[in-house]
Amino acid sequence: MANGFSINSGIGEIDRLLSRGGMDSMLTTIWLIIGAVTFGVLLEHFGLISRLVDPMVRAAKSTGRLFVTVFATCFGLNVVAGDQYIALVLPARVFRPEFARRGLAPTNLSRLAADSATVTSPLIPWNSCGAFMGAVLGVSAFRYLPFAIFCYASPALSVLYGITGFKIEKTAPAVLGQAGAESQQPPTAAIPRDKAVPARQEAGE
Repeated sequence: MANGFSINSGIGEIDRLLSRGGMDSMLTTIWLIIGAVTFGVLLEHFGLISRLVDPMVRAAKSTGRLFVTVFATCFGLNVVAGDQYIALVLPARVFRPEFARRGLAPTNLSRLAADSATVTSPLIPWNSCGAFMGAVLGVSAFRYLPFAIFCYASPALSVLYGITGFKIEKTAPAVLGQAGAESQQPPTAAIPRDKAVPARQEAGE
């Protein structure tokens, strides 16, 4: 398990399949993941992620533009941070309040982040996922990129859903308090008509 296993069966294909380097051969990828996660934590702790994302959120006036912004952030972190876990977790935490404020269900953000971060990570050679696949398959990410249709079709469909509104779940918009906590506003339809007091009656008019 530590140093690997070697077999000499006389069949070259079986020998190449079963003879591996164990955990020791994976240390390079593990160090890459540890370094990438540490780098991502520093980016979040010093507020650099929010400084970059907040202007894009303010510019995303529509749901479609917000979806494009999430995709760009996830894919950009895959390129810069070099690890899909950072590209998946950080955008989900950063954009969660904005999705709640606009009345978009958390499942939309979860699906979009997974499609934008997890699926595109094999397309980047220096990403931990791309490095692992390159080491195992012996093929560079640039060579299998044209054939990895799912890796760019999946995020494209998710963004298209956001632009068209197809399969987009809605919730009651949340109000962010001073402490940053989210509170759900009850839908207007949930208040019985006979108990609703008009504003003019309350004012004595």
